[in-house]
Amino acid sequence: MNRSAVISFAFSLAGVCAFAQTNPVIAEQKAAYESIKNNFIKAAEKMPEEAYSFKPTPEMQSFGDRIAHIAAQMGTCSALTGERKPNPAQGKTSKADIVAALKTSFEACDAAWASMNDKTAAETIAGRGGAQVTKLSTLIRNTTHDTELYGYICPYMRLKGVVPPTSAN
Repeated sequence: MNRSAVISFAFSLAGVCAFAQTNPVIAEQKAAYESIKNNFIKAAEKMPEEAYSFKPTPEMQSFGDRIAHIAAQMGTCSALTGERKPNPAQGKTSKADIVAALKTSFEACDAAWASMNDKTAAETIAGRGGAQVTKLSTLIRNTTHDTELYGYICPYMRLKGVVPPTSAN
């Protein structure tokens, strides 16, 4: 192999490697998502079955309703990969069914995050009210919503004498 061919090959390989690297914004946002996903699943598993019907006040949703609400992210996340699916927790009341639905919804979000790259992150979809929003923005908003609701469920856990996962270490 002559010298110019080797140099050309090296530059080509460097270009392929640079292209294959993860966009740091996507990677950082996915890490935030992974953190809240893990905390939510741990919290849902940690809360006793009998506490799934617990409401701090009669006007509030039960703990189980709060977890089922997060599972509704299935619609958002599955839409990003091509098919909007319904909330798998709809009509579920047992801890086992709600936790399974939560995990299923996170699997849809995992797939949406796995599909993110420079091209797909900038693609737009119809958001609330029909406004066009990027797919990456949609996932970031979903993570923000998950984080907000994790904050809501922590007092439920504390009131039942259960230490939230983020405080357990």
